Amino acid sequence: MARTIPTGEQSFVRLRTDNSFYIDKTKFIKEWWNNRDTVTLITRPRRFGKTLMLDTVNTFFSPQFAGQSHLFEGLAIWHDEQFRNLQGAIPVIFLSFADIKSDNFAGAMEILKTRIILLYKTFAPKETGRFSAAEEELLAAVCKGMSNETMQTSLLCLSEYLARKEASKPIILLDEYDTPLHEAWLHGYWDKLVEFMRGFFNSTFKTNPHLGRGLITGITRVGKESIFSDMNNLTVAGITRNLYADCFGFTEQEVFAAMDEYGLTDKKEAKRWYDGFIFGLAKEMYNPWSIIEYLRWKEADSYWAQTSSNALVGELILHGGFDIQEETGRLLQKKSITVTMDEHIVFSELYKTPGAIWSLLMAAGYVKPLSRKPASSQYKIALTNFEVYFILERLISNWFTVDSASTSRFSRALLADDCATMNDTLDTIAQKTFSFFDAANPEPERFYHGFVLGLIVDLKERYEIRSNRESGKGRYDVALFPKKAG
Repeated sequence: MARTIPTGEQSFVRLRTDNSFYIDKTKFIKEWWNNRDTVTLITRPRRFGKTLMLDTVNTFFSPQFAGQSHLFEGLAIWHDEQFRNLQGAIPVIFLSFADIKSDNFAGAMEILKTRIILLYKTFAPKETGRFSAAEEELLAAVCKGMSNETMQTSLLCLSEYLARKEASKPIILLDEYDTPLHEAWLHGYWDKLVEFMRGFFNSTFKTNPHLGRGLITGITRVGKESIFSDMNNLTVAGITRNLYADCFGFTEQEVFAAMDEYGLTDKKEAKRWYDGFIFGLAKEMYNPWSIIEYLRWKEADSYWAQTSSNALVGELILHGGFDIQEETGRLLQKKSITVTMDEHIVFSELYKTPGAIWSLLMAAGYVKPLSRKPASSQYKIALTNFEVYFILERLISNWFTVDSASTSRFSRALLADDCATMNDTLDTIAQKTFSFFDAANPEPERFYHGFVLGLIVDLKERYEIRSNRESGKGRYDVALFPKKAG
């Protein structure tokens, strides 16, 4: 009988005790522990098992789960005798930034305060007299009204307490570290949050003498001017590196075995929709969320799109300039493009440097690196798979199509050489939707150019749409070439 398939389950304990569908990735624990890196940052797209992995690491090491070795019996980590002695033997501080989402800095700080207070409560001793006077003072400070400075050092202080209590330096796990950073960039409080985070990361992971190991997960590697600038003890396992390449996401062998278990036979369909993620040398990786939903519902669909609003991606492509929009169009034609980019994401350059946008889209899983020019930052990239194609095509249709009646009217007028109707349609749309700020940039023509391209997107099946190409003695703005003669 096939195992049950829960949706979105991120608890290792529940997956193991309920006989739910689970693919063993515990070899990661052994690899990570043996590498002896002080602090590790692992970046992968959303819904790639990062939270479940950190929960698994917590369950394996934390004294809270001592005596529950049966959860790991039969798994890869349990095959090594030396690791059996580590189960339940090392204190773990596990904090997630996943729900720190606010449209303002004060709101983000309030959510983080609540998370830290709840974290402290999980370690409060039941018996009296276990705290020193300094620790009693700290506990009193860690409250709803605590200052941002107290929050910045809260994990440092908790580390000191656990190191003394358990006679072992704790492991600190931080999940989805970049979620609040994405929110801050979208809502205009980036500088304030980065200043806070830099101090938080410095005291927690850089200057913390009580830290055993640190493990951080996220989607992006935020670079240069941001929170990692002072951390020279950080090992990064990004999507272009081979470190832990097949530990996050499902391999093709794992996917096909799961399909056999649940009676699904169309492996070509699964490969077309969900294959294509590349991490280091692991070339055929699948999105776990999509595969699990595919196994559950037994039909291919764009399940990944339903897990996020894609707001950041939409913001980038819509306002990233015409070059980005044109290159996105080429990707949607299932072509590859060559771009210059860096795996470090510099948010302040997202609207200034096209490479920064492509870096974020690659980190988020929308495009994949096909190849890299030796000793350079030039990559050949393509859309990851058909599911991503489906997501982007729908997003772009929403962004550039005000309503189907208007765009169809404009397209018909264009083909009929009806300039009056074209002008009337443009006036109507502009009055209903445009803001002064839409074109308030050094090159407003790019906004209008992209807008017109969006108006004729419904002609893409009949015409090849090109823009800003040299022709004769000049350059045209937009041209339509029939795909079929006549």
